[in-house]
Formats: sequence, C-alpha cells, structure tokens
Amino acid sequence: MESEDRPIGFFDSGIGGISVLREAVKVLPNEDFVYFGDSKRAPYGVRNVEQVKELTFNAVEFLLKKNIKALVIACNTATSAAIIDLRKRYSKYMPVIGIEPALKPAVEFNRKGKIVIMATPMTLSEKKFNNLMRKYDKNSIIKPLPCPGLVELIEQGIIEGKKIEDYLKMKLDPLKDYGIAAVVLGCTHYPFIRKSISKVLDDDVPIIDGSKGTVEQLKRQLIKYNIVINNRDRVGNIKIFNSMNSQDIIGLSYKLLRAEN
Repeated sequence: MESEDRPIGFFDSGIGGISVLREAVKVLPNEDFVYFGDSKRAPYGVRNVEQVKELTFNAVEFLLKKNIKALVIACNTATSAAIIDLRKRYSKYMPVIGIEPALKPAVEFNRKGKIVIMATPMTLSEKKFNNLMRKYDKNSIIKPLPCPGLVELIEQGIIEGKKIEDYLKMKLDPLKDYGIAAVVLGCTHYPFIRKSISKVLDDDVPIIDGSKGTVEQLKRQLIKYNIVINNRDRVGNIKIFNSMNSQDIIGLSYKLLRAEN
C-alpha cells in the first residue's frame, strides 16, 4: 500500500455533517478533510428524491475537483436518495460511505418503551429507512418522528434555548406517556441539539446517532481500498466550503466542529 495524502471528502445538505466530520477527526486525526455543505438549498428533507439526487451529485462533483480519495455522504436524506447511484458511479475508484439511523444500538439497549427515530420527513418515507425499520421492529416498538423545521433552526445556529426546547417539547412530550426507550438521531444536524433533547427527556434515556458507525466504516473501507491511513506527525488540515458563500455559515461550521458533544 502507498501513502495517500489526498483529502477525504464530506458532504451534507448543510452544516449537519459537521457532527460526523467531528467524529472522523477524532478517529483519523492525521487525515486531511474537505467538507461541502449546501446550506443555500437546505433542507433536503422536504424535497423529492430526484431533486435530492441531482443536488447530491452536483455537490460530489465539487468535492471531486478537490482531488478527494474517499467520499462520505454525511447526510441521512442524501444517503437515502442517492447512495446506490453514487456507488454505481464512483465506488470503482474510491470508497463511498453513507449514513443511516443508528437503530441497531438502540435496540440492543433492550429498554422498555418506544424507540423514537427523529428524522426529516423524506428520510422516514424512503424505502431504505423502511427496510431498516422492518429489520428491527419484530422485537421493538419503533416510532418514526418527522421533525419538519428543525434543520432550519439549527442552520440558523439555534441549538439551545427556549425556541429549540419548545419545539422539542411539542414533539417529544406526547410520547412520554408511552415510555421512551431511546432516541435515535436520524439527521446529522440533530447531534448539535443533544443537550437540548436531554433537557426535555428523562436523564437516563439514551440518545444515539450514527456518526461513530459511519466513521468506523470509513476506516474499514480505506483499508479495503488499500489506502494507507496517514500516521504522519502533523495533525490533518480541514477545509470547509458552503454554497451560501457566507463567512457567518463558515464560522458557525468551524465553531460546531470544535464544540463538545
């Protein structure tokens, strides 16, 4: 295997994928990363499948011009809509990693109550998600919870305070009577409001996202493709781009990258 200094590309419909990139930096600290967020056209979760596919392929073309060696679609909606077609086109040349709701670890907690999956309406309506849900719904009660408007709040940098907590109470309070076994964050934007979700829920309710599993899969695929994982002395570089072309959104992206979980 040869040393490979090209960056790893990350894509999300906005700033949400920063939550996955943050995990990747921990696991692969010596790698270079380039991130593209399409906040100008966010949220993708209210668009139809063909629109999401087109936007995703356009974003990937941007990343390919940055000479990436692997591609991570750090967006549940884009993964649901486009990952099969992306792999058909690009997996001969590089790893193509998607993300899906971390339902398996939620089921393995084996707690009483419903497993609530918070996600965009499109992610929950797609065949990929429904296949995943059927895989685990024999032994667990799974409650899909569409959260329209939540991505927009997070894109504005609203991740704590009354406005976000009122939204979460509206969504989650009606489910408490039935008991909540775990909450699965089925959108990469949602880990940024984990503390706010915890405030609304009972303290012992697990809150799970798919970042760790996605990065572990990225690491496995780099090895499978004979791409040496960098172990150079310096920490890798991170470049963030956004279709908004705004210093405010770029600044928010770097702020969230440095924030604690």
